[in-house]
Amino acid sequence: MAIQVHTKFKIMKPAHEVFNAFIKPELMANFWFSSASEKMSEGKTITWRYEEYNAEVKLTVVEIQEDQKIVFKWGPAEEEHTVTITLNELDEASTIIEVNETGWNEIDSELINNLLGNKEGWVYMLTCLKGYLENGSTNLRAAIVF
Repeated sequence: MAIQVHTKFKIMKPAHEVFNAFIKPELMANFWFSSASEKMSEGKTITWRYEEYNAEVKLTVVEIQEDQKIVFKWGPAEEEHTVTITLNELDEASTIIEVNETGWNEIDSELINNLLGNKEGWVYMLTCLKGYLENGSTNLRAAIVF
């Protein structure tokens, strides 16, 4: 089995609202990246920007299942990772969101540090998502200090 980073949260919103928060740039900017070149859709290559960190990342959207699943690849070709975001609506007011990231170089001397940092990032992003969707907080994102 390949090494993966797995993070799972319960969000007190229906899957449709959680899904839209990821695919629509104007919503995503409230909890994650500050902007995106366009809305996520299958087969598109998109650029996400973090203005606060003067950083950007290109990703390719591999699969979209409305209100259920988003799969994308990001990172340089030799280090490309696959991220799968799965939404499981428990009822009309709550959704379990899971993020799995695969593609880790198992012989990298920095593997453990990379896995821990990555896990920290996903937990932080999902915390910001929860704060945004459940409480309307838009000032949590981009607060990590390097």
